[in-house]
Order: sequence, then C-alpha cells, then structure tokens
Amino acid sequence: MATYTEITTLPEWENVLQKSKEKPVLLFKHSTTCPVSAAAYREFTSFESDVDAYLVKVIESRPVSNEIESNLGVQHQSPQIFILSNEEPIWHASHWNITETKIGQALQSI
Repeated sequence: MATYTEITTLPEWENVLQKSKEKPVLLFKHSTTCPVSAAAYREFTSFESDVDAYLVKVIESRPVSNEIESNLGVQHQSPQIFILSNEEPIWHASHWNITETKIGQALQSI
C-alpha cells in the first residue's frame, strides 16, 4: 500500500499548498460512505510513487474539503483526485476515472 498523509485541518491543507510550490503533490478526496469512492481509494492506495500523497475524508473534514474546492476553483466531487503544482491543479479526475494507471500516466506527463 502506498503511504499518504491524512489532512484534517485547514493549516495542514495550507501546508500542502505550500509544498506544491516546491514539487508536485497528489491529493485524494474520499467519501467514506460511497462505494465508488471505496473503489477509487483502492486505486489511490495501490499506486506507488515518490510523490507526496495526501488524503481528505470529505465528510469527516468538511471544512477542509470546502476550502480545497474554494482554493482550487474545481467543483467538489467525491471521489476526486488532483495533482497540484504551484498551488494549482495541473490534473484532476473523479469517480471511475481514478485508476492506478491514469494516476501514473498523469504523473509521467508532468
């Protein structure tokens, strides 16, 4: 299983945005009650990479999820995954488009 850091607070989210100025980061927004999100979560956690990865549980950490939507200007969906660079989403996908293969392809293209 790939390692990731869970984000539960707004300062943690701000820290992730700052880190994206130094190098790209992977961010996964996960609904713990949705079967589609569970499938995407398995894809996300199966993906092995040196890229720093972060997880936000959208129900448990609603203020963080809302702030991500506001900061990135991308309408909330869950599940949803982003590659962030310089505080901007340079790639994102949702629902069944979140696969280990597509994550890898997106990271290779940056």
